[in-house]
Amino acid sequence: MAHQFKYIIVGGGLAGASAIEGIRSRDTSGSIALFCKEGRLPYDRPPLSKGLWLGKTTLDKIPVHEESFYASNNVHVHLNTEITEIHPSKNLVGDSKGNRYVFDKLLLSTGGTPRTLSFGAGVVQYYRTVEDYLALKEVAERQNEFVIVGGGFIGAELAAALNLHGKKVTMTFPEECILQKLLPHDLGTFVTEYYKKKGVRVLPGDVATSVERSGGKVQVKTRSGKTLAADSVIAAIGLNLHGEIWKRAGLKTENGLIVNEFLQTSVSNIYAAGDITNFPASSLGKRIRIEHWDNARAQGKMAGENMAGIPKPYLYLPYFWSDLFELGFEAIGDLDSRLTTFADWKEEFREGVVYYLDSGQVRGVLLWNVWEKVDAARELIKNRKAYVKPDSLRGIL
Repeated sequence: MAHQFKYIIVGGGLAGASAIEGIRSRDTSGSIALFCKEGRLPYDRPPLSKGLWLGKTTLDKIPVHEESFYASNNVHVHLNTEITEIHPSKNLVGDSKGNRYVFDKLLLSTGGTPRTLSFGAGVVQYYRTVEDYLALKEVAERQNEFVIVGGGFIGAELAAALNLHGKKVTMTFPEECILQKLLPHDLGTFVTEYYKKKGVRVLPGDVATSVERSGGKVQVKTRSGKTLAADSVIAAIGLNLHGEIWKRAGLKTENGLIVNEFLQTSVSNIYAAGDITNFPASSLGKRIRIEHWDNARAQGKMAGENMAGIPKPYLYLPYFWSDLFELGFEAIGDLDSRLTTFADWKEEFREGVVYYLDSGQVRGVLLWNVWEKVDAARELIKNRKAYVKPDSLRGIL
């Protein structure tokens, strides 16, 4: 016999938790079921590679809501429960334990799992969850040498965090510089050299080809012929979305789960939010998919509101941020290092604003050690002026 709920939320992350807020802002009594693959209530992930290591927060402060929030809002929480099947025509989902649930409205906010290497099983660590943080923290308390495979956000943030804890860190990645897909070449080169000056060994343009445990150490061999010895190896090479379940259900997919401006999938009573969504960004005039905290928060809440009331379009352009030693930034829009960029530096590479332009339009803004300017940057992008001379942007933010 199937259990019945008005709203079912599949995914125990920030987007799912925020959807409950959105639902309850319009429907105070409709039954809600929340399915969490992890054994924890939804929590914020950014502190796992930032604030927890820097002493800016503690584990007890990262849950999105206290346990009482779910009880007071009549949310039936299912921890350690994975939804493995969706039957849109029957308004039915099933979990890995053989239970079935009927819904009026369904939200998918399933996120993903770390992309893995084709070698090093049981030796390489991956990083996504609180359990991953606790495991790495325990290792870092007794080990000293680490190799990080990957030069993106998680790799760069963990390298800085471990270095600040006195650890010897080596980074290896195929790109020329750290955060190459995001940063203009000159800034990326500066950041890479900055890491080296901080004591991080950086090996750009190289990739790991094997990882094995040998003689109490882990040996990482690279394409260029290097052998790197360490106590632990962490791979941070991207996210694999939990997409097979959507495909089996017949939902439309392309670089994520396709949704319209109301966050509905190709089946009108099934919604999606967070990392998995390929959504229309009206400010940019194109579809995008992004894996950031602010989008999960805002999109989850809007999806919940739309499930429980008259749908409104998701017009919000989310931002993201990172901390890299003393370098910090907030960014918004299309930050693709292949675009034309114009840098307005107050102090070169230390404080300033980088504008990303395409055909004369401002598409993205990087606020490098510049704060409280996100809203102004968002408006600049939304205006979509036909042509902007780069020099006219000097001093505008």
